[in-house]
Amino acid sequence: MTLELIPALDLRGGRVVRLRQGDYAQETAYPLDALAQAQGYRDAGARHLHVVDLDGAREGRFRNLAVIEALARLDLAVQAGGGVRSEDDLERLFDAGVERVVVGSVAVRESGRVIEWIERFGAEHLVIALDTREVEGIWTLASAGWTEAAATTLDELAPRYAQAGARHLLCTDIGRDGMLSGPNLELYEHLAKIAPGLAVQASGGVRDGADVEALQGKAAAVILGRSLLEGRLDLAAALQC
Repeated sequence: MTLELIPALDLRGGRVVRLRQGDYAQETAYPLDALAQAQGYRDAGARHLHVVDLDGAREGRFRNLAVIEALARLDLAVQAGGGVRSEDDLERLFDAGVERVVVGSVAVRESGRVIEWIERFGAEHLVIALDTREVEGIWTLASAGWTEAAATTLDELAPRYAQAGARHLLCTDIGRDGMLSGPNLELYEHLAKIAPGLAVQASGGVRDGADVEALQGKAAAVILGRSLLEGRLDLAAALQC
């Protein structure tokens, strides 16, 4: 299995930003144009782009849809989320040109509803985002833009989605997100055991090419944010490897 590298752009107020551990009070803004940055990723050889509307994730309604629509017009397959709560939200993103919609909080709170969406829209067009923190040996889940803890756990939901026919699972170790502390390899090995068959997208902590290489065979794809934005990882070189 070849690891796919997916660059990420997080948007807040139309700006490219990164949060530390999902904390809106710990934001780093980058003096970058989202379109130009995405074009650079495309020119380096990326095929997909991961986009998060952070305002939408916090408020429950899209705030950066115009930027997402412009990104989707590039020669990149865009997967986007943040604020998806209903079928209308899904359709708005699909109408904007998004190939895969990332479903997070509602996937944690209303799994039955999201399983119906998988059946309606197709497993290839949805990415289930289960973002997790390890608490006393249990992989707990977060929702509402990572501001609330859910009652259910990763070990309960990931197998449920696998059995329901989901294809893509994005799993972020929140404690490592934006921290450049290295990916949690044990987490992705654990996911492979409890939910085989899912194409797992690893997220959180990737620093450099060595971290990317370490994920080979443990995930189907890796989401790359801060390491690319700060020039710690050369995307073109990593893709060649």
